[in-house]
Amino acid sequence: MTLGAAEHKLGWIGTGRMGYALATRLLTGGCDVTVYNRTRAKAEPLASLGARIVDQPADLADRDIVIVSVADSPDFAAVMTGPHGLLSNGGRVPRIVVDTSTVSMAVSRETRAKAEHLGAALLAAPVSGNAKVAKAGKLTMAVSGARDAFDISLPYLQMLGTSVVYVGEGESARLVKICHNLVLGVVTQIMAETTVLAERGGISRADYLEFLNESVMGSTFTRYKTPAFVNLDFKPTFTGHLLRKDFELGLFEARHLNVPMPVSALVHQIVMNLVGNGMGDQDFASLLELEARGANLKLESDPRVVSDGLGDKPVGDSAAEGTQSL
Repeated sequence: MTLGAAEHKLGWIGTGRMGYALATRLLTGGCDVTVYNRTRAKAEPLASLGARIVDQPADLADRDIVIVSVADSPDFAAVMTGPHGLLSNGGRVPRIVVDTSTVSMAVSRETRAKAEHLGAALLAAPVSGNAKVAKAGKLTMAVSGARDAFDISLPYLQMLGTSVVYVGEGESARLVKICHNLVLGVVTQIMAETTVLAERGGISRADYLEFLNESVMGSTFTRYKTPAFVNLDFKPTFTGHLLRKDFELGLFEARHLNVPMPVSALVHQIVMNLVGNGMGDQDFASLLELEARGANLKLESDPRVVSDGLGDKPVGDSAAEGTQSL
């Protein structure tokens, strides 16, 4: 869907791997986008697509809708309510702020209250996927907040991915995303365990995962995680540190809501072990390497080219792009 550039004036905060890919989709779709990133140089290439680059979040206060894509709760608080944050001057503010990050419900509630006091609506809109998924236009998004703000923002959110689901008022979308990322970690851990079990029994990782992906247990996620497992490509797209953060957010909410989470609690400890073994800066697919160490199994990269399920181009040592899967 392509919108006229004059429909609404958009702002964008955060051009990391995910933010850059998403902002690019809006710009190539013809939107009027002004961009802030803490390290300005990382945002400047977007100028060639028509973006205007500013030096602080407060410079986006004249935008109609501002979309945020940052790493965690402290970063979100800083760009929203910090000294030069979007809501810091107490005067003009955007009509709508859309936060695509995964942050704590407490920080989101505090920011929502300040935004509403100033006359801005905050939509929580965390996404499922990563930069490569975003580039392919296959992200999914859960959104919560004021319904009228959602309806206004929807055409732009639909430009970012394949599915936008409104899940209710307040912080509902935050809980949806936290639950999603608990599944993410648990599924990756069982993939790692069974892949190591198969390889110890003499079955190649590629063959086992091909079978898994074509079975009823296969999924979009298992497919686009397969190249990382086969080629041992752990370049970070979503790190062990970030997965640990999300598990801790989930377990906090579980305690608050009196929900037992025995499997998630166990996988949280495994992720802690991943970080403690110095692999926290790698992609969380390195859970495979941690599992192999526990089995005293030395993994070797398999150079065969395998599909990530995101398009026609296969991924492998001979492909131009490394694995970019979450």
